[in-house]
This record gives sequence, structure tokens and C-alpha cells, in this order.
Amino acid sequence: MSAPTLKMEGSGNGAVLHLAGRFLTQSLGTVEKAFADVKAAQGVLQIDMAQVEIVDTGGAWMISDLIKRLETEGVKAELVNAAPQILTLIDAVNQAIPHEHGQEEPERGFRAWLENFGKGVERCWISGVSIMSFFGLTLAALTRAVFRPWTLRWASVVSHMDDAGFKAVPIVALMGFLIGVVLAFQGATQLQQFGAEVFVVELIAISILRELGILLTAIIVAGRSGSAFTASVGSMKVQEEIDAMRTLGLDPIDVLVLPRVLALLIMLPLLGFVANMAGLFGGALMSWIELGVSPGMFVTRLQDTIGIWHLLVGMIKAPFFALVIGVIACWQAFQVQGSAASVGQRTTSSVVQAIFCVIAIDALFSVFFAQMGV
Repeated sequence: MSAPTLKMEGSGNGAVLHLAGRFLTQSLGTVEKAFADVKAAQGVLQIDMAQVEIVDTGGAWMISDLIKRLETEGVKAELVNAAPQILTLIDAVNQAIPHEHGQEEPERGFRAWLENFGKGVERCWISGVSIMSFFGLTLAALTRAVFRPWTLRWASVVSHMDDAGFKAVPIVALMGFLIGVVLAFQGATQLQQFGAEVFVVELIAISILRELGILLTAIIVAGRSGSAFTASVGSMKVQEEIDAMRTLGLDPIDVLVLPRVLALLIMLPLLGFVANMAGLFGGALMSWIELGVSPGMFVTRLQDTIGIWHLLVGMIKAPFFALVIGVIACWQAFQVQGSAASVGQRTTSSVVQAIFCVIAIDALFSVFFAQMGV
């Protein structure tokens, strides 16, 4: 097989570039630099192809690219003595090459905004229907587990209770303690101005037991355990393990979702109680240091003025928070679309949506209990 060659003869309008050999893709590397070095003076350059044996699309592209480059330099290139089939191939390649590489600017104006808004509403509607369907499947699985507890995978439930619950106790307790300290310190600063330091007990107890204890615990669980649920199940989705479960006749809701949601339903109230106790301890300690309110006086004041309903109001919210965090985390995991980047995006969305829903539900409960006079 003869290798492709090129030779320049003459100059000015009499310049001729002789091409010879077989211009096939696998051998074009030998003449690539020579093509790039071709220069011609202003005028006409004839490209003689009488000795060219065969040309494929790679060779046609190289010749066409040379002609375009010379035209940009002000040189008119003409193909002479070329076989008709070679000219046809070069014309086809030339027409297939895009001549403009710019990006189309997005449409602007009210119509474009309205179109994007409509698409956003459609996506929200589809996501809302999807998550409500997923929520219904989870509730159905929970109902089956209540009436048939022997079908539940208790080993998986206990494992997730350990990961999402017991291992979260240190960070939850520290958070509650620091919140109690901050509330006591800030409350002392303000109440000292009115000589009402003793009311710092009510400030700490009501704030922590009704709102901050369980709310901040749910936010920590959403960021810690919810993200872990989305990442682990999402990775299984990427590796097609969920499809393999369905092939084996296993329901992913029963195998993956139910144990995680049930673990949160059990552990979140307990973590909330830990946060409450740690918050009261931190508040009592800071009150003793800052205001001189002894631990005995703090406990007595707590028993006399704080009813059990303040604790129950916070604990009632815990199962709702747990259900929302678990369902959103697992639903986002099932929306992963076959790449590691999608897992990261869905994990971020899971944490953001779970925290938003937790705060929204807490606000609704606050309004409800206020209207009920509790």
C-alpha cells in the first residue's frame, strides 16, 4: 500500500500541490504535519490529484480542511485531475462539516419566562404525585408490618436503629446541652434588667420541650441519617441492585424503605427526649453559674410551673418528623438516574427538602396547638 505524499511546485498563481498515494485514515498521521505546513502566496493554488489512488472520509476531511484554511488566508484552491467519486466524497464531507460553532442564545422575554414557569409547575406536579404515591406505598408497607410483624426484617431495623439512633446520641446530646446553655445565658442577660431572673426556668423549659429540642434533633437527623439513606439506596440504584431485587421477586419498599423508616420512627422520639434532657441540664448549669439559681431551685420551679403537656407537645411531633425524613430520603434515592453525580445531587435535594418539610410541619403544629390552647 503506497503511503500518502504531497509535493509543492512553483509559486504565486503557478503553484501546484501534487498529492499522491492512498489517503486513508490509518495513514494520514504521516502527512498531517506536512498538510499543516502548506503555505501559498496570494492567488490560485492548484491541487493536482492525478496520482491519488483512493480517498476515504478521513482523507476527504483533511483535503477539505486544507482548502478552507487556504481560503481564510486569501488563497483560492482548485482541485484538478481528481476522479469523480473522490470529488463527490469531498463535497459530501464538506457539506457535513458544521460551518458555525456558536451557541444559540436562550429565548428571552415574557413568553420564555412563562414557558419556563409552566415547565417548572409541571415538574413540581409530577414530583408531588410521585412522592405521594411513594408515601402511600410506605404507609401500606407499615400497615402490613403492624398486622404481620413476623414478616419484617428485624435485623435490618436494628442495624438502622444503631446507625440512625444510637450513634447519633453524642451529637444530639451536645447540641441540646449547648442550646440550653445559650438560652440560659441570653435569657439571663435580658431578665436581669427586670429583676425576673427566676423566670429563666420557664424560658428554657418551654423553649426546649415544646420546640427547639425535637426540631433541632429532626434537622440533625435529616442531615445525618437522611443523607446516608439517600446515598446508600441511591448507590444501589446506580449499580442496578434494586432491579435485581425486583427480578428476584423482592419488593424494594419492604426490603430497603420500611426498615429505615421504622428505625427513624422508633429512634427520633428517643433522640428528642435525650436532646430535651441535655438542654435542661445545660440550662440549669448556666443558670446556676450566671444567675445563682441552684439546681434544687431549678428542679422545684420546673415541677411547679411546667406541665407534662409541654413535653408531650414536642414528642407528638417526633413520629411525623421521622416519617417525613425517611420517606423523602428514600424517595430521592429512587429518583437517582444512573451516575455518581446524580447520587450527590439527590442527596443534597433530600437534605434540603427534609429540613424544609420538618420546619413547615413544626409551624403547622405550633399553629394547631395554639388554636387548641395547649
